[in-house]
Amino acid sequence: MTPQSLTALIDATWPAARLDRVGPWTIRAGAGGGSRVSAATASAPAGADDIPAAEAAMRSLGQAPLFMVRPGEAALDAALATRGYRVKDPVTLYTAPVADLAGPLPPVTCFRVWPPLAVQRDIWTAGGIGPARLAIMARVAGPKTTILGRNGDSPAGTLFVARHAETAMVHAVAVPPRFRRRGMARSMMQAAAVWSQEAGAQDLAVLVTTANAAANALYALLGMRAAAGYHYRIHPQA
Repeated sequence: MTPQSLTALIDATWPAARLDRVGPWTIRAGAGGGSRVSAATASAPAGADDIPAAEAAMRSLGQAPLFMVRPGEAALDAALATRGYRVKDPVTLYTAPVADLAGPLPPVTCFRVWPPLAVQRDIWTAGGIGPARLAIMARVAGPKTTILGRNGDSPAGTLFVARHAETAMVHAVAVPPRFRRRGMARSMMQAAAVWSQEAGAQDLAVLVTTANAAANALYALLGMRAAAGYHYRIHPQA
């Protein structure tokens, strides 16, 4: 996956409140929704002399300067490092054909729900996924749904999934601590793959930070492969 196609996939399935073009940069108004919707990316070759314009644009939005550095952007990475920007949250993109992940699920295990139910919002809130990120889900214009997982009679997890072109991307996977290690995340990913297949996607993708060892292990166990990655660089005074 090229850096441009990766960015397009993220912007379509987890969109910022607004995109602005400033010189060679795409500036994202994150509206409190986290790094993925707040980081600037280079839409054209960008060097050290271009960085101040991006910094000013992000500060004008009330955001600390934050850049997404993708494969092939070593010069930009070096220029940011020279300015004191530190690496934040290296991320891996995992993908797999939906046909490999979709399969029969035990009955009464996972349900498609849109818009999200109050109980899903509660699960997300408990996991640190608050109103600003729920607003991101509402902004998605293309095919989308959530998956609600159940364990017995109890809500036991949730995720969001949306399709762009031939790829569906999963976001906001949340399983309450008391339901972890019971296969709930795996079942919800399978359910997401079934929806994605029916929605016309060929592949299912998910982003996970390097530090999230449990999630990395899960996606590897599902047979998903590391297809791309990126990291952020954040201003030293942030």
